[in-house]
Formats: sequence, C-alpha cells, structure tokens
Amino acid sequence: MKPTIALLTLALSIAPAAHAQQIDTRAPEQMLKGTIDKVMNAIRNDPAARAGDPERTLQIVRRDFLPSTDFMLTTQYAVGAAWEKATPAQRDALYREFQTLLARTYAIQLTQLQQDGTQFRYAPAARPAANADDAVVRTTVVTGGDTMPIDYRMRRTAAGWKIYDINMMGAWMIQVYRRQFAARLALDGIDGLIRYLAAHNRGP
Repeated sequence: MKPTIALLTLALSIAPAAHAQQIDTRAPEQMLKGTIDKVMNAIRNDPAARAGDPERTLQIVRRDFLPSTDFMLTTQYAVGAAWEKATPAQRDALYREFQTLLARTYAIQLTQLQQDGTQFRYAPAARPAANADDAVVRTTVVTGGDTMPIDYRMRRTAAGWKIYDINMMGAWMIQVYRRQFAARLALDGIDGLIRYLAAHNRGP
C-alpha cells in the first residue's frame, strides 16, 4: 500500500450546502478519530464500498468526512496570492472543483484500506498552547503488515476543530498543490486553473 499525498491530496470543508452546525467540543485527536471511525465503519458496512466501488466510497466521503474539514481554507492556501485577485465567482468555482478533486482522490485512497485488521493509531495533538487555534494530530495506519504515518493539520473554528491539511510520506497536501497550481496560474491564470481542475474531475 503506497498511496501518495499528491493523489490524496486526508483532506484535507467543501461540505455539502451550508446547514446550521452544532458546536463540536472534542479535542482535535478525538474529533479526528471519530471522523475516521465513522467513515471506515460506513465503508465496511456498505457492500459496494467494501468491495472497492469508488463512487459509493465517494458518497460516504462526502457525507461523513467533508463536514469535518475546512477545505475552503485549504483552497485559499493552495491558490496562494491569486486568491486575493479572484472574484467571488472564481473563488466559488475554485473551491467547488478543488473539493471534488480532494474528495475523489481521498475516496480512491480509502479503497486501498479495506483489509481486515487495518488499524488507525492516534497520538495527542501537538499544540503550542492550550488555547491555540492550530494543531497537528499524528496518526499511524497499520494494514497488511505495512505502517504508514499520516499527519493531519487542524484549526479551531466556531463549530469545532476542522481538518485543512494532511502530511503523507513527508509531503503536506497544501505545499504539493501550491506548486502545481502556481505553474498553472502562471500559464493560464485563474480561469485556466478552474478549467484544468474541472477537466481533471471529469476524467478521460
């Protein structure tokens, strides 16, 4: 099992339409564990997802994972300085297309974690202070004899802690996409990046 953050990228919330959210008072590692347990249990209890169906897995990711993320922030950081120059409509399109990319690639990665006995281990979040608004939760995925560390960067929001960046195999998701997006922005501008993401999401 060798998923890469470039493809995953555990993002990283391009959540469904805005609804009133309850405040989640759990610590970052507790929120993350609850989210991942919910996703994995849903996959294991769904025959199609358990068999590796990427579309059904994607539905579960959208329903159970995205509400625990802040992919709007992820998009802003990945786009970089161009975000400030983008119109509201362009920002919405970037956010929507990038969310689709992250959700689909995360679903694909989850199809590789279907082995019985897969374990997720969580370390307490590393925070510089008790009232800090940013935290890193270090996890380890053990499956099929392989061990893979995955770090999640989270921020405190009015609704609770949300995931906005993921580090797998030494590469943070935002850094990976920032490099890719910078090249595309330099070549085709904001609208070009939107078209690129949309075409990628449509597939061949």
